[in-house]
Amino acid sequence: MKIALSSVTKAFGSNRVLDAVNFESEFDHTLALIGPSGGGKSTLLRLLAGLDIPDSGSLFVNGAELPQDEGALRRYRRRAGIVFQAYNLFPHLSALENLLLPLTKVHHLGRPAALERADAVLRRFQLQDHTHKQPGLLSGGQRQRISLARALVTSPEVLILDEVTSALDPVTEQDIVRNIAALRSRYTIVVITHRQAWTAIADRLYEVEGGEARWVAN
Repeated sequence: MKIALSSVTKAFGSNRVLDAVNFESEFDHTLALIGPSGGGKSTLLRLLAGLDIPDSGSLFVNGAELPQDEGALRRYRRRAGIVFQAYNLFPHLSALENLLLPLTKVHHLGRPAALERADAVLRRFQLQDHTHKQPGLLSGGQRQRISLARALVTSPEVLILDEVTSALDPVTEQDIVRNIAALRSRYTIVVITHRQAWTAIADRLYEVEGGEARWVAN
């Protein structure tokens, strides 16, 4: 995958989080964006995911400029699987129903086919014993694996991970990182983090700080 930013600026009020950022990176499997909290990592990820649009400048994925109108952005977002730090699971739905929702409502898959696909992904992450539990009955690591399963169940072109282990203990973090590492040959992955555990599986590593992005390693 190739990602390029040309003079990308994003501000919230008087706070310019990204300041005319330019960078270009081509990688086989995994791009990691590291840096301190407040440095602009999450904002950059939201732009790449099509959840926000820049105030100025352009983003390109594999040579195609990301659209800025809502209809085109919705179509672009269907191609991405996104996992957030706070899980973003629907608390009133079971683990299984959290996976079925994007399949039936966004991708318009029939329920029998959606059930088959969701069951396969839950088994891949050894979550078959928790399918009918609501998120509040699961551990943090289990909730994050459900979030990861939900992101993958739609067979996305790119998997985008936003500080997905920052609230987890070191043992659970290593388990999640191993799960992600096993996916590298099948998915393109962009991860933002301030945790060093992720840098070992990245093909390219950039630091985002003070509204700027710079190449670090690989």
